[in-house]
Amino acid sequence: MSEHVYTKYIHHDVEVRVRADLKGKHREHCLCFKCSKFAPRTLENCGIAAAVYSHCVTFNIVTPVWECPDFEQGQPKSEVPPDGQDITTN
Repeated sequence: MSEHVYTKYIHHDVEVRVRADLKGKHREHCLCFKCSKFAPRTLENCGIAAAVYSHCVTFNIVTPVWECPDFEQGQPKSEVPPDGQDITTN
């Protein structure tokens, strides 16, 4: 079993720890960014995506979605903000 390397960095003004090989890969792994129901910063956003994001903000965590009962492959309904920018409703 190989040992992983962990690193610390500041994410949204909070020091967090992450497995070094996974840092910055959230969007690559998360189904939301390839789902036609994803509409960040709008009231039409997927309820599951909104709830997961709210949980992430509350606990200062990053949670990629790998399995979802509502996933529909396609482009998100609205423009996805660049990495590091908040995706909450305006």
